[in-house]
Parts: sequence; structure tokens; C-alpha cells
Amino acid sequence: MRFDHSSTIQASAEVVWDVFSDVERWPDWTPTVDSVERLDAGRIHIGARTRIRQPKLPVAVWEVTELKDGEYFEWVSKAPGIKTTGGHRVIRTPEGTVATATIIQEGPLGWLFGRLYAGLTRRYIATETAKLKEISESRQSAG
Repeated sequence: MRFDHSSTIQASAEVVWDVFSDVERWPDWTPTVDSVERLDAGRIHIGARTRIRQPKLPVAVWEVTELKDGEYFEWVSKAPGIKTTGGHRVIRTPEGTVATATIIQEGPLGWLFGRLYAGLTRRYIATETAKLKEISESRQSAG
């Protein structure tokens, strides 16, 4: 199962990327994340691991599997029978910066988990892109 949500943000791609890729700060601006624990140091990089606690979801460890600095990162969390991929994309457009959050659930139990949590997943990624818009536009106007 795949879930995507995008927001057009009136802030530079650099500002949006700085907020979106600074995963340690997510609990500061989105109510969909209770806590984040980086399991290694520095900015995100291929192989970076992060433990995330979210309301109504099991604690998950995510590992960065793809990264194009300033544009995109993808990470994967695995549980028995389920592989969840999270994508985070930032694209410059004439209308503003478009940020897209994606969740893909695969594996023998991925479809079941995806169906059971579809509403929650859609709400979470919609909230995350809306809050990303809010914080990025606030930072842009603050200069």
C-alpha cells in the first residue's frame, strides 16, 4: 500500500529541506511524533538510524537507504512481515516549494497493516506536510 501527501510551501527549498531533514526536531513541530532518538551522530546520511515514537503506532527504528541532499531522503523500518518505507521529497516549483511525504507498506503483512492503519497514516502525513508548511513559512518570514 502507498500513501502520499504534498503541500506547496511559500519558503525556499533550502529552508524546507533544513526543517524536513532535521529529524531530531520533528517532535518540536509535528504532533504526529512523540520522540526521536538518533542512533548515530550528525545530519542524516545513508545508513543513519533513528528510533521514532508516534502516538498509536509501535516504536520503529528507521534506516536511511537513499539520500539526495537538499532534495530527497528515504528510510526503511522493518518488523516481522512488514517493510515500511518513508519518503521525504522537496521540489522547487514556480508556485513555491512542494514537499511530499510518502509511506509504502510491503511484505506479507504490509497490506494488512496498511489497511488497518490507512486512516491514521493519511492523517499523519497530511498533518506532517501541513505543519512542515507552517514552520517553514514562519522561518522564511523570520529571515
